[in-house]
Amino acid sequence: MPKILIYWEVRRVKITLTQRGLFTDKNAAVGIGSLIIFIAMIIVAGVAASVMIQTMNSMQQQALKTSQDVLKDISSGLRVTYVSGYNNEMSITQLAILITTTAGSDDIDLTYAYISLSDSTKKVILTYSSDCFSSSVSNGLFGTLNSSNLTATAYGIMVIRDIDGSCTFTKPTINSDDIVVLLVNTTECFSGIDTRTEISGTVMPEQGMNGIISFTTPSTYNSAIVELQP
Repeated sequence: MPKILIYWEVRRVKITLTQRGLFTDKNAAVGIGSLIIFIAMIIVAGVAASVMIQTMNSMQQQALKTSQDVLKDISSGLRVTYVSGYNNEMSITQLAILITTTAGSDDIDLTYAYISLSDSTKKVILTYSSDCFSSSVSNGLFGTLNSSNLTATAYGIMVIRDIDGSCTFTKPTINSDDIVVLLVNTTECFSGIDTRTEISGTVMPEQGMNGIISFTTPSTYNSAIVELQP
């Protein structure tokens, strides 16, 4: 008789015991790699979203601060209303600069304001000196303060009008409707100012618009007090 060869195919069968009985899964596969990639994508998306939120918050705060600074620069500032000089032997030895705040301006602390002056050949920068301060103009623009206490880098303050008493020698702060005089010793700054001299400069507050100083001295000085601007 011919020999009959019988081959048995043996297959692995995964047998899972469930509540309903045995369940066979012939094609089971666990996607560990896909699961890791999926979790990694979630983590990366979370980190990216966190960075974007922090960046947006930072930009929002910076934009708010910038807008506030711009509003202060536009709405606040100083205005030069009048400039007169003291004539001593045909030379302007002192300048009295009357300033006030612009309409709707915030309070301005003159401690941090400075004056820039130029006579076309020399430029000086002056800051406030608490050694030269007067709460009133008791003896005229050029007789109240001792100008010899002023240097080429310091100016003094005299108060003409201060309704709320905010302008003191330790913290000279001016606000709406206040008027003060800034006194400059031009002998120290320029060795005096001669006739036909062009003077330019600004009174620059800590924040806000600058007060403009611009005048040319007359061809001759006919009196002790010389009106220069406007």
